[in-house]
Amino acid sequence: MKRDVFQAIADPTRRTILALIALQAMTPNALAEHFNTSRQAVSKHLKILVECELVHQKQTGREIYYQLEVTKMKEIDNWLAQFKKLWEERFSQLDQVLLNLNTKENEK
Repeated sequence: MKRDVFQAIADPTRRTILALIALQAMTPNALAEHFNTSRQAVSKHLKILVECELVHQKQTGREIYYQLEVTKMKEIDNWLAQFKKLWEERFSQLDQVLLNLNTKENEK
């Protein structure tokens, strides 16, 4: 089953995992040290992130390291950018309305 990337990043633990591995590749044991949870719970979160292609695994000897999939994160950023632009325009319009109201109030 292909999971939705936005459901994956909606979870605060998974967002924290993404933030941690954005700095450096980490093993599940190293990641588990940052949480008050079991390694198995962290592994379940990693499985979801892998399924959503937000992270990928790299085997080095006996260890599996998880790394951020920058390309997928860029796709999410590009998709969100359209909404950011829309909201910035709306806030700019609101600023102008408030400025006009303030000017009219001061003229009285």
